[in-house]
Amino acid sequence: MIKPDIIFETDNWIALNKPYGLLSIPDREGKDISLKQLLQEKYGEIFTVHRLDRNTSGIILFAKDEATHKFLSQAFEERRVQKFYLGVVNGILPEKKGIIDQPIAENTTKRGVMIIHKRGKPSVTDYEVLEEFGKYSFVRFQIHTGRTHQIRVHMHYLGHPLVCDEIYGDPAPILISSIKRKFKLSKNELEERPIMNRTALHAAELDFIDAGGINQKLEAEMPKDMRALLQQLRKWKR
Repeated sequence: MIKPDIIFETDNWIALNKPYGLLSIPDREGKDISLKQLLQEKYGEIFTVHRLDRNTSGIILFAKDEATHKFLSQAFEERRVQKFYLGVVNGILPEKKGIIDQPIAENTTKRGVMIIHKRGKPSVTDYEVLEEFGKYSFVRFQIHTGRTHQIRVHMHYLGHPLVCDEIYGDPAPILISSIKRKFKLSKNELEERPIMNRTALHAAELDFIDAGGINQKLEAEMPKDMRALLQQLRKWKR
């Protein structure tokens, strides 16, 4: 299993770069190992401040004591933490910058699926297109609220879901043959391996004032699969 990299650590909290595929905290079934369990094995008591979806990579904070947990949880709740994400979405967005202000609620008939609905909680996402590749766009997001699947639901609402999103978009993996003209398999390969086969979303930055009054600007490097996808898209840009 891939080990998460520690981005920054103090006596009171720890920030890690969570690999995609790893749960943030134990799920209902409790069969698969989570990042919180790995930290508990090392540190003993660990407190959850916020979460990332299983297939979202990137920066995540955990507190090491109750007072820090309370302070950081309140900072998130009161929107004193700036959260920035990077993602690859389907298609070209007509507006290169925008604000999506649409309430998000849980779907009452499908567990774990979120929808845009007036009974939902206020949800605000800013986006800015960084690069365009014909079929795809590389986008930077800032979320001002922390709803489940927020970016994924908001991009689905705009009609430009994140690539390989199994709930809100097309789950089909991205193959180089779909990007590169005249692609040929190498002799020892029977079938083409996908370049991306999970939701292309990465929690890139957190910016907040800690309990000691220090401004913490933390960044998590994009994982290999997203870097490889962008490299191929730039190389074969049509």
